[in-house]
Amino acid sequence: MNHHEFQVAGMSCGHCVNAIREAVADIDPQAQVQVDLARAQVLVDAAQATREALAAAIAEAGYAVR
Repeated sequence: MNHHEFQVAGMSCGHCVNAIREAVADIDPQAQVQVDLARAQVLVDAAQATREALAAAIAEAGYAVR
């Protein structure tokens, strides 16, 4: 697994967490996702998706990836 850390703006609730987890799962079903709302941080242990693909999926879900 490849570990990726993202700073993600615009997350504020459980719905945001679920939306990000679903976006990542759509491109990498085996990925493990941890979301820290207080730190605006998303940690992904990806089985196959690249960092760029993960960032694009999060952005497509409506969140700003830094």
